[in-house]
Amino acid sequence: MARILIFLMLMVACLFAATVSAQDKKASEPDDVVRIDTELVDVPVVVTDRAGKPVLNLKQKNFVVYEDNAKQDVTDFAATNAPFEVAVLLDTSGSTRSELDLIKRAAQQFVDSLRPGDRVSIVAFKSGVEGSRTVPAADVLCPLSSDRNVLRAAIDKMSTSNGTPYYDTLLTIASKVFADAPKEPYRGRRALVALTDGVDSTSAADFDEAKELYAKESLISFFIKVDTRPFFEEGLLGDCESAIRFSKSQIRRYYQKSFRGTDIEKVTDFCQLGDFERLAISKKLYDVAEAEMNMLAKSSGGRVFPVEELSEARLAFRSVAAEIGTKYSLGYYSSNEKRDGTFRKIRIELKDLPPGTQVRAREGYIAPLRQQ
Repeated sequence: MARILIFLMLMVACLFAATVSAQDKKASEPDDVVRIDTELVDVPVVVTDRAGKPVLNLKQKNFVVYEDNAKQDVTDFAATNAPFEVAVLLDTSGSTRSELDLIKRAAQQFVDSLRPGDRVSIVAFKSGVEGSRTVPAADVLCPLSSDRNVLRAAIDKMSTSNGTPYYDTLLTIASKVFADAPKEPYRGRRALVALTDGVDSTSAADFDEAKELYAKESLISFFIKVDTRPFFEEGLLGDCESAIRFSKSQIRRYYQKSFRGTDIEKVTDFCQLGDFERLAISKKLYDVAEAEMNMLAKSSGGRVFPVEELSEARLAFRSVAAEIGTKYSLGYYSSNEKRDGTFRKIRIELKDLPPGTQVRAREGYIAPLRQQ
């Protein structure tokens, strides 16, 4: 009888232990599910005082993050001395061809001004060959590297292009240069720095593709906007055989942006365009380029630095380097666990800082879609 009682007691103990174990496992599942189903949202931030100077030495407690007006718990924080990964895009087409040495010197100075932990990739345009045709293409001269000698060598071998595959190159940077997930020190601290006029002439892709991918990858966009319009329009007028021509994709983009949904007659032959029409197309293309740069920069927490002459590029690069060196990074797991592909708006508030202090950050992100 004693043996039977002992056996029954052991059985009850085993059942109790199994039940407790199952309950413990069940209780731990919500945290595990949240970490698997919810991605960390990275928010690079710049804080400036009333005079526009960067405010340094802030702590995590100085920031409050809202997503769609719901307060979020900040779980990750990186101060301004954390390193960055930067893709430098150098536009070597059109009017910049004659200024190649100037562009190289400005890019070298930018590389030299970065911090020891920063990693840089150098990207430009090149003239490739497709069958019997010469086709402009993106040229990744150097993958992400912290070796300054490697970066200088990449800049030195940069060449010119007979066209501007600007949108295609933006996609190349996001999908190839930043193909791998960032390592811990660089999460939320990846940026594009582009020296360009932003006027695409040959891309198969369009701006909306690039905008969507950059939002998905959380890339901060800085532009040194070169004013090439006077040079371009000077060669645009007069005899069509000797004039600088629009590409067919540029003429098509002009009609799409200016006369969408109308029955206006579309002229695709450059030589059939009068001087007035050529100037109208040029103005629209440059206006579109400026709007697109401002949109990418503003939505990502970056900036546009306009320059009238390429000789001003060195100073602009210095300003970009200074801005990169003064960014904080915040990270949070969204309290909205839905994977519905919707746009989530981000708002940052500052605590315990003087009046007039301002913050600039990415405006939001697109939530991932749940895989079927």
